Amino acid sequence: MRHHLLVLFYLMATCTVYGQTSPVTLPNGWRLTPAGESMPLGDLPLNLELSASKKLMAVTNNGQGTQTIELIDVVNRVKTDSVEIKRSWYGLAFSADERQLYVSGGHNNNILIYTIANKKLSLSDSIQLGNPWPERIGPAGIAIDEKRNRLYVVTRENKSLYVVDLRTKKILGTFGMEAEGYTCKLSKDRRELFVSCWGSDKVLVFDLERNAWKASVNVGDNPNELMLLPDGKLLLVCNANDNTVSVIDVKQKRVIETLDAALFPNSPSGSTSNSLAYHEKTKMLFVANADNNCLAVFDFSKPGQSIPLGFIPTGWYPTCVRIVNNALWVSNGKGFESKANPFGPSPLRKKEEVIHHGGITRKGSEVQYIGSLMKGTMSFIEIPNKKKLAEYSKMVYGNSPYTNYVQQQPVAAPIPLGKQSPVKYVFYVIKENRTYDQVLSDLKQGNGDTTLLLFGRKYTPNQHALAESFVLLDNFYVNAEVSADGHNWTVGAYANDYLEKTWPTSYGGRGGTYGGEGEREIANNKDGFIWDNCHRYGISFRTYGEFMHGPKPTIPILEGHNCPTFASYDLKVRDTARFNVWKKDFLALLKENKVPQFNTVRFGNNHTEGMRLGRPSPYAHVADNDLAVGLFIQTLAESPIWDQTVVFIVEDDAQNGADHVDAHRSTAYIAGGYIKRNFVDHTLYTTASILRTLELLLGMEPMTQYDAAATPMWNCFNNQPQSFPFKAIVPAVDLNEKNVAVNIWQKKSEAFTFEKEDSNNDVEFNRVLWHGLKGDQPFPGPTRAAFIVPIADTDDDD
Repeated sequence: MRHHLLVLFYLMATCTVYGQTSPVTLPNGWRLTPAGESMPLGDLPLNLELSASKKLMAVTNNGQGTQTIELIDVVNRVKTDSVEIKRSWYGLAFSADERQLYVSGGHNNNILIYTIANKKLSLSDSIQLGNPWPERIGPAGIAIDEKRNRLYVVTRENKSLYVVDLRTKKILGTFGMEAEGYTCKLSKDRRELFVSCWGSDKVLVFDLERNAWKASVNVGDNPNELMLLPDGKLLLVCNANDNTVSVIDVKQKRVIETLDAALFPNSPSGSTSNSLAYHEKTKMLFVANADNNCLAVFDFSKPGQSIPLGFIPTGWYPTCVRIVNNALWVSNGKGFESKANPFGPSPLRKKEEVIHHGGITRKGSEVQYIGSLMKGTMSFIEIPNKKKLAEYSKMVYGNSPYTNYVQQQPVAAPIPLGKQSPVKYVFYVIKENRTYDQVLSDLKQGNGDTTLLLFGRKYTPNQHALAESFVLLDNFYVNAEVSADGHNWTVGAYANDYLEKTWPTSYGGRGGTYGGEGEREIANNKDGFIWDNCHRYGISFRTYGEFMHGPKPTIPILEGHNCPTFASYDLKVRDTARFNVWKKDFLALLKENKVPQFNTVRFGNNHTEGMRLGRPSPYAHVADNDLAVGLFIQTLAESPIWDQTVVFIVEDDAQNGADHVDAHRSTAYIAGGYIKRNFVDHTLYTTASILRTLELLLGMEPMTQYDAAATPMWNCFNNQPQSFPFKAIVPAVDLNEKNVAVNIWQKKSEAFTFEKEDSNNDVEFNRVLWHGLKGDQPFPGPTRAAFIVPIADTDDDD
């Protein structure tokens, strides 16, 4: 039986947000009105562990920047200690006497043991599971059985369960699993160990008396956190990609109930259910929905007949929920707001130096890199009564733009959609990593800060021409933070819990793999990507370079739907050379009347190689990329299908630069027969907006909650086509310009590798790019911490 959280509150979804005068709107279009009180945590808190006495709480912060283990005095709600840890990921466990804390050491492939004295942590010992990365182990969740003196560790990289003797610190056995593990939980009688097998959609059962796998239970997609009810009879597991919780009968080893935690029944992926808490007194079950920014609440007094009660608003991306003294403790992975990064990537300055500009102050050593810009927080929320829960639920629905799609409000498109659409061909060009201010801030009609300009009109004349001739989009935001999640967002309108929780480790130089673009199956979206959606609806498609590794696709759906001679990401190949390959293929298909309806094209050399000696300069790379875009548009504009064509051009993320509005703000372009001319559109659009628009044009349903909720870009369209003789502009830059200077920035560039996008420390790479081009010029510019939406703007009642 599957129970849905379809509550009456959704009828109030368009009402004013309760009790909030200034809700925060995130750059993805969702709002935050966090309940309760709060305190700051570190970079991406993933797990909270409560001691047996309920007097201490441990937090593991596993982000891209500084990773820490924090200790909190539960009674007084104060942080008593915070210790930096080189590598960590998720796993936490207190000893029964609360004198020790066991911590997963991440890709150092060990378990660290901290001694606790006077509410302070000191590293006292460790258990080594193997050599550090690149040996693939990756410890994750841990459990302690002190009666047997055993420590149990599940791993991600080598997909195993480790059994360790606590006294000798020796590994007693290693037992392989079907896929990546997330965490483990001991049964009440200590005879079994339950393991959430993150990558195989199962909960595995390990027999502790026989030291052997015993059984498995099929659950939902990407099962992560486990919770055992106090009586030990039921085990619950969150299924991140299904928005669900599976309720397992421990004795029978079967699912007796599935709880749908999404805002609406049978929703596609997008809630990302990932943590559980149970309140014994009220019999209420709380489920943390990371991507809905809320807790789902159930009456769990009669398991098998659970009743949905409502929702509670949290901060951004809640990763963990616990109950202490009748209060909910919620770790919000990304805190309470998005931020601008006008000082980031930060210049290299002395730590004690202070920069003053525009009424704000920054320490010289401070880094404003998007990967660690949003800091986590802890929310303290009292268990709500029915009245308060109703108020909270109204707030959650008011925060969610997903209501617009579910209520099936009419789509105010200027042209027919679906099969009747006059747009028959969509070209989707994907580039790499630039912000709006870096490229288009010199356009006076837009909201730009020219002090942050790096690649203006001189280097990007074609992109400037597109923005001026068609539509300037100065309020466009990528959904992603970096390329690892960025490409999945760009073609899938979602990055699942695996990607969101693991890319910070690899981007922080702590080991681990990239994960995205089909590299790991566990990181792929449940229902695939835009090409899978095309296949479902009988729409022809082809990819040029996107989700390709050399001549081979990284996902099965692209077999036979790719151009094998079009180079995938490789900075040694010019984008203008890629254009020539595409043009030859396109003209051949055009001649045979076989141009696919949907085409993805990757032009990624605007990523650049920094100041690497003998390689193209950043200006040459960006200008080559721009010329390829211009030639691409010219070829389409000169073709007989132009009036039936729409082109979307987007960056996969905005991580490699500064922006005075938000670190997620980026460039995007739209062109085609039906696109307006000489128009400026200030509407808030996202990557998901592009996907929703092209889906509606081609007659497809959305893939996830995020493209379903996104604002279509109809404001950019005319109801009649206009011809347009676009001519590519050759940038007034030497496309053969090489880096010749030998200096600190060149030397740093030599240490980078560019075989894979974002394979370097991006903070350092960004510094090199800025200073290599700008010298010692500092970053000026005002800042804006979040989007503040007046209450009147959130009231849709007419």
